Amino acid sequence: MVVLYTALRSVPREVLEAAQIDGASELQVAVRIKLPMIAPALAMVALFSVIGALQLFNEPTTLKPLTNAISSTWVPLMRVYSDAFVNNDIYGGAASAFILLVMTVGATVAVRVVGNRLSRRSAR
Repeated sequence: MVVLYTALRSVPREVLEAAQIDGASELQVAVRIKLPMIAPALAMVALFSVIGALQLFNEPTTLKPLTNAISSTWVPLMRVYSDAFVNNDIYGGAASAFILLVMTVGATVAVRVVGNRLSRRSAR
């Protein structure tokens, strides 16, 4: 939230005033000016959110004894832990961790590609 707020605050006032003078509505200003200018910040926040979701472990592990809704494979890291230490299959846990690494790198590359395309499109 702080990153997005800071990105919105960094949009130059002159650009917003010029758009208002040209007759742009608030929706047009938001979609055509503000959104493209904060696209890199949006990409960064999306990347951090995806990586954070893939690394989720403590919360479900802590809540697991309290409910039957959380299985031992509810999130990817719980699967890695279950394979490696509960099932005593170190190689399976390592393979699961490697797949998680590939997923994280793939998500990072995808978000960076989309962010770069948005940045290039907004620069035109």
